[in-house]
Amino acid sequence: MNASILVRCIHSGIHCCRLLLAALVATACATNPVTRKTELAFVSEQQEISMGAKQYQQSQQSAGGKFILDPALAAYVSAVGQKLVKVSDRPQLPFEFVIINDSVPNAWALPGGKLALNRGLLTELKSEAELAAVLAHEIVHAAARHGASAVERGTLLSAGAAVISVLTADNRAADLIDAATQGGAMLLNFRFSREHELEADRYGMDYMVRAGYDPQAAVELQETFVRLSGGKQPNWLAGMFATHPPSQERVDANRAKAAGMPGGLFRGEDAYRQKLAFLTATKPAYAAHDEGRKLLEKQPAQALAQADRALKLEPREAMFHALRGDALRKLGRDAEAEREYGAAIERNDAYYAYYLNRGLVRQRLGNQGGAQSDLEHANKLLPTAAAHYLLGNLAQGANNPGKAIKHYRLAAGADSDVGKRAGAALVRLDLPRNPGNYLRVEPVADGSGNLGLRVTNRSPLALRNLRIAGAVPAAGFQRDYALATLKPGQTTVVAMGVRLADFRVGLDQVRGQARGAEAVD
Repeated sequence: MNASILVRCIHSGIHCCRLLLAALVATACATNPVTRKTELAFVSEQQEISMGAKQYQQSQQSAGGKFILDPALAAYVSAVGQKLVKVSDRPQLPFEFVIINDSVPNAWALPGGKLALNRGLLTELKSEAELAAVLAHEIVHAAARHGASAVERGTLLSAGAAVISVLTADNRAADLIDAATQGGAMLLNFRFSREHELEADRYGMDYMVRAGYDPQAAVELQETFVRLSGGKQPNWLAGMFATHPPSQERVDANRAKAAGMPGGLFRGEDAYRQKLAFLTATKPAYAAHDEGRKLLEKQPAQALAQADRALKLEPREAMFHALRGDALRKLGRDAEAEREYGAAIERNDAYYAYYLNRGLVRQRLGNQGGAQSDLEHANKLLPTAAAHYLLGNLAQGANNPGKAIKHYRLAAGADSDVGKRAGAALVRLDLPRNPGNYLRVEPVADGSGNLGLRVTNRSPLALRNLRIAGAVPAAGFQRDYALATLKPGQTTVVAMGVRLADFRVGLDQVRGQARGAEAVD
């Protein structure tokens, strides 16, 4: 973009945003590699790959962790996926496929070809061709840039000032893209549009035929999804249906598409059953675990019994030991819970939740060093508000307020009970040092020129004994004022007892400052 145009834009307010966006759109059109349509595309292929790579491991962690008990099954899923990748429109992307250890049927794709499907979805499929239908659908989401286009649309809806800063830096929206993918779960929770779902079905069936799979399996798969959604199975509603909503429209579209495609291609029912032998045999164990999870909050003793039942059926599964640890912790048996979390880590040392929960019980047992080590390891796998909050508590207990404040501040960003507790702890610890972080003090004047200080409590806690100051530096004036209490979010105005006319200055020459306050427990 020409620098002189940019300067003119910056000085023209709203018109600036329009012109910048117009310039961005005009210079960022490309042909979609799958649909061959011309569309907006200012996220480069390398940025797609980078987005997916940055989020893949943390997305696996947040989705339930990798399923590791059947490496042969994981290799089989990957092999089917790579067979489809070879006939896709973007075989050069670094596609990867993993199985997530969760019973909720689900599958997802990140930009750049990072894909996953849940253990629970595999047990609902009936053939290798149905597996190919699922994988081909997700491959199209990646190949057709559906995730990247979601980021692009979000970027265009961002504030004009952000667009200005991005274009000024001439980095093709990299800053906004990075900001859009910081949360990890954002891309997983994105609900694809109706158009994107139909595209993924349609072009996925093309990939199936190119790879030798019967496209009728894609019709049967959608028929199953529609039937299950009509029955309102809660586990399905929490998984595939949340991000890939089924519909009779999709069934009809697939059926019409299959009618014009070759028939009699590979289905692979027997091959699939053989590969699923372990999951089929252990399905009762995972069902017991899932039932235990439902009972955990209100009936921990019954949850413990379900964990024991699951372990009897499959003692190698780490998540069964973790459920046992959770139930024991709920029952106040922390020492036993610590051993169960240790058993889970011995069987799978790459899942954050086992370290997080062992860190919690170790803290309660007085093993501060062990707790800190576990919580820091948990954060390396998946940073969480819970781990940061607990690490903040440990740092505060070790008389390291600076470190505690850093952890509390990170945890306070979460919209959860833990985030609220961290926010309150942050205020109590940081308020004496930085009252201006929590109290906004702004000079104001009424129609007669009487000066005041508008004070707003920006903290999550009620504050008392507020001390503020008003000053007119050019006139050498400064005076302190006091307030009794101020509730969270409350604003009040304190009269300064002077007028602008007393100083012959404008309001911009008046200053307000927070001097101190105390948090109300």
